[in-house]
Amino acid sequence: MRGPMQGLELPNHHVQHWRDALPVLLNQLQPGAISLDCGAWLLTCGELNELRKTMAGMGCNLLEVSATNPETLVCASALGLSARLSSDLIGSQKPRDAPTTDSELLFHQGTLRSGDHLQSDGDILLFGDVNPGALISADGDVMVWGRLRGTAHAGQHGEKQARIIALQLRPVQLRIADVVARGPEDQPQTGLVEQARLQDGEIVIEPAPAQGFIGR
Repeated sequence: MRGPMQGLELPNHHVQHWRDALPVLLNQLQPGAISLDCGAWLLTCGELNELRKTMAGMGCNLLEVSATNPETLVCASALGLSARLSSDLIGSQKPRDAPTTDSELLFHQGTLRSGDHLQSDGDILLFGDVNPGALISADGDVMVWGRLRGTAHAGQHGEKQARIIALQLRPVQLRIADVVARGPEDQPQTGLVEQARLQDGEIVIEPAPAQGFIGR
């Protein structure tokens, strides 16, 4: 019978590197399921795999990852791990349609339903789905930690380098700057994060890089 999930918290990234702290942290755990709190660490797929293999060598099974860095969560999801936004960040999220400065990333948790519109003056990260009939728009990047099946507009004031990223990118319509396209009709590949960006004046859809999920 498997016991309760144990929590493991990586050290503050300003104080100690997680690789230096990991042996001591793992020695404090019993074999079993692990929920890993990565804090603000930006961990790639390779680094998360390294963590998972090290834990497995101690009889620990990494099942869940929480973090405040969206790129870490994307990588965790790509590896098939359960991923969630840190509770500290959820508690500080801004309300829907809240204005932001150009340098800010607007976080919002919850599904957008038909008739809803979530917008930001900077980048936007939604933890939830965008249903048909809903609109999500931003001056910068639009990132959906879920299924994008409504309409998304990135670079709404002309930023041609803006991107639209989603765990399942099957929208009714995509817009980047002043370029419009319909979403693909084929089924997405399981576990593959996709992005839409402008290339030679047209919107192309491709696998999103594990690194550089936020920032261009």
